[in-house]
Order: sequence, then structure tokens, then C-alpha cells
Amino acid sequence: LEVADAVSSKLPQLSLELHSCRMLSRSTSIVARPAGRLIVRAAGLAAVRAVHTVPAERPQNVGILAMDVYFPQRCVAQKDLEVADGVSEGKYRIGLGQERMAYVGDREDVNSIAMSAVHNLLSKYNIDPALVGRLEVGTETLVDKSKSTKTHIMELFGSNTNVEGVTSINACYGGTAAILNSLAWIESSAWDGRYAVVVCGDIATYAAGPARPTGGCGAVAMLIGPDAPLPISTARHSHAEHCWDFYKPEMHSEYPAVDGHLSNTIYLRSVDVCYGNFLDKTTPAGSTRKTFDYLCFHSPYNKLVVKSVGRLLYNDFVRNPTTCDPALSSALAQWHPDSVSPSTTYADRGLDTALKKASAEVYNAMCAPSAQLSKEIGNSYTGALWMNLVSLVSNVRADLVGKNVFMFSYGSGSLATAFSIMARVPSAAQKPQFSCQAIAETIDLHARLSARTEMSPAEFTAALLLRETSHGAAPYAPTEAAETVTPGAFYIDEINSAHHRIYVQRPLADEVR
Repeated sequence: LEVADAVSSKLPQLSLELHSCRMLSRSTSIVARPAGRLIVRAAGLAAVRAVHTVPAERPQNVGILAMDVYFPQRCVAQKDLEVADGVSEGKYRIGLGQERMAYVGDREDVNSIAMSAVHNLLSKYNIDPALVGRLEVGTETLVDKSKSTKTHIMELFGSNTNVEGVTSINACYGGTAAILNSLAWIESSAWDGRYAVVVCGDIATYAAGPARPTGGCGAVAMLIGPDAPLPISTARHSHAEHCWDFYKPEMHSEYPAVDGHLSNTIYLRSVDVCYGNFLDKTTPAGSTRKTFDYLCFHSPYNKLVVKSVGRLLYNDFVRNPTTCDPALSSALAQWHPDSVSPSTTYADRGLDTALKKASAEVYNAMCAPSAQLSKEIGNSYTGALWMNLVSLVSNVRADLVGKNVFMFSYGSGSLATAFSIMARVPSAAQKPQFSCQAIAETIDLHARLSARTEMSPAEFTAALLLRETSHGAAPYAPTEAAETVTPGAFYIDEINSAHHRIYVQRPLADEVR
């Protein structure tokens, strides 16, 4: 091996050297250095090698180093949909708690939005793809039953083919599964010192009817590593059960089968189980207001998030009816656990009204900062919880440091997990210097939301009809103009007769949105 170049360390735990290979045989063996293990894989002649030195110490504060997002430049206002659908004023804005909904036509699919999000992450934070050793994807929007979205994104990694990870699928939980897989890799003896990248996102579409306003579109890409400003707690609690609340049995259609009432009940029951057990593991005497500063929930629509905040307070009451906040205890006295079983309360409208009133101040102070983005783009399924974290970081910025964030992830079918993030300032040795403030400034969320184009309900409906009629078609040439795609984003150029999807990138205008 002849040294061709030396790359300065971009991680405190990583030492990387690039070597050119001169007639290296496939039987060549390389002995590990005392400082760590050398990860070298023969790939033929004149190959570029990346040699990683892994530290003996266990990595600390593993979590999110950097984040970026992708959402379409087109959206439709819920107030306009109310008029077009002939429903009462406020049914979608107040009844669902949503303001706008992002959508795409036939130029974009789950692969393209994931590629756009990862491209944003790597380019904006100037991350060398060679420094990524794991790529995990979470999505439930499938365009192929075998070939994964992860393999399409590999087009962005150039000559770096030594990248572990797959696409995780379990309704809206896949993004969290991808995060947990990446954390486990970095904390394991198999870690080679490189970053992990996680991207999670979906295109949520529904057949015409009452569920359609709960759609949306977007993807979140995250850089995972040690010494992170957003470390993810090792303590967590999960709840899994078998149910038919939301599923997609029809392979010829994007539209799901949904039992809305059952889904809400399973979601709220999962909140109860995960929250209570998480507190038992971490702060047995804790409560919503004593233990946490902010709250982030998976958000199919915002009204369910509002109800979830109420359930946390209800759980605080059930856990300690006599010692919880006196005002809360008084408001919920008729639902004392000695007289009313908590498992019978999910459809109790009286309790729902009482909790909404009792939790309003808590929601506004602890949850509203995380809810803005999902209210503006709609449900991004696997990306929803992480979109809400983006919203929180964008609104609180550097003031998030030292704050404890409760995180609740849910996927139908069902699987849920509660964990927490304690924001921090990484060590001075970290290069580049990641931080909550840097994430907020890089994403520039509010400017990007303001730059979108608001379309009419008729244009929105036409785009969804186009997706419906072209779903699974091959060969297929998209009919929407490339200009409907955000500058800098990837889109479908064509689908050939073999169902191969060809993607190109729209030329960048002023900046990637």
C-alpha cells in the first residue's frame, strides 16, 4: 500500500487514511494496530481503501449530530379544503388541528424524497460520504417489494460501498427502528468509527373521503454519532401488540385500510403504557412537569397530540392521585382510579374535555414548539416524530441545551417506544462543531415554510388522481413539469419497461429547500 492522501480526523474517535492499492491480491492480510482494528476489504486493483481506527473506550452521548429535512414546495391550505369538501368551517383546522398539507404528484416518490433529504444533510454539513459506515431508512411507502429505498440512496455515496443498514418497515415506527439500529451499531464492538445516517419519511395519501386531510409528505435525514448535541437515552420502554388499526393490504394501491377509532385507542393506550413504564425506569417519583421540559409525539394529526398531552397528565393523576398537582387532582376527581378503571376511559368524552382544559397550559408551553412543522406539512408517517424534533430545535435553538425532551414513537399494528433526549453542548474537540443552534440555522425552517407555493384544492386533487392512476405503471413518463419539484431535489425522470426508476436532480436555484 502506498499512501496517496491523508485526511484529517473529522470525528474525535476516527482516524482515517486513504491508500492507493498497487496490484493488491485478494489474499492480502492486514494485521490490526494496537490502537484499534483496521477495517480493510479487498475490492480488486487500483481500489481506494479507508482504514478506520476504533477507540477502546465505549462511545458516550450517542445520538443526533445534525439534521435536515425535505418537504415539497407545493401545499394546500386546510381552510381551502374545508370549503372544497363542503364541510363545516374549522373541521380540519380545529377538528384535526392542521393548517396545511404538503403533497407531490407523479414526479416524486419515496426514493426521491429520501435522496433529497440525505443530499441536503451531506451537502449542507459538508459530510464526506466516505465517513458514513451505516445508512438506515425508515419508510412504509413502498414502490418495490424487494429493492429497498436504501439501495437507491447509495447513488449519493460514490465509491463508498462499505455501508451497512437496510430499510425498516413497520407502519410509522420504521424511522425510530432505523435510529435504534444505528445507535446499537455505534455502541457495539462492530462499530468501525464512522457516522451513521438515518433517513425516514413517507408520502401519506388517502382515498377521497374523511381521512384525506390527514395526509402529508416529507423526509428527515439525521447524522448519528457520539458526543452528540441530541443524545438519545439508553433507557426506554416499548409496547407491542397485534391489532388491525391501519394497514395496506392492496399492493396495487397507495391507500391504506384504516379503523380510525381503533387506531386512536391503541395509540393512547400505548402512550399510557410507555409513559408510565418509562417513568418507573428513570424517575419513579417524576411527572410530566417535574421530569420533562418539552414533549415530542408521533403526530398523525395535531388533535391526537393534544389528547396525548392530556393522557400524560391523566397518568400523573392515576400514579399519585393524592400527591399530584391539587388543581389537576380536583379536575379529575370523578375519574379516580379507585372508581374508574383507566382502561375504560379512552372513549370517555367527559374525561377528554376535562383533560383538554387541564392540559392546555402544558401543551402550549411544552408541546406547541414541537408541533409547528407537522401542522404545516401533515403526516409524514415514519418521519413525523422526527419532524417534530426538527420543529422543536428550530424554535428553541440554543436554549434547548440542558432541557429534557420526552419522545413518543408509534407505528400501527402496533409498536410504540418512549425515550428521552437531554440536549447538551458537545465537547470542544468535536470537529465539525455540531450544536442545536447549528441545526436550527442550517435547516432555516421558517424561511423554507414561507417559500412554499400554496395550490388550490382542485390542483391538489388532480395531483393525487395522477398518482392513483399511474401507480405501478411501466413504462411510464411522468406528465407533471419538473418545475413542480423543489430546486435541488431529486425526481423521477422515467420508469422504463423493466420498472427501473431513473432519477435526476433538478438544478439548484438559490439554495436547497
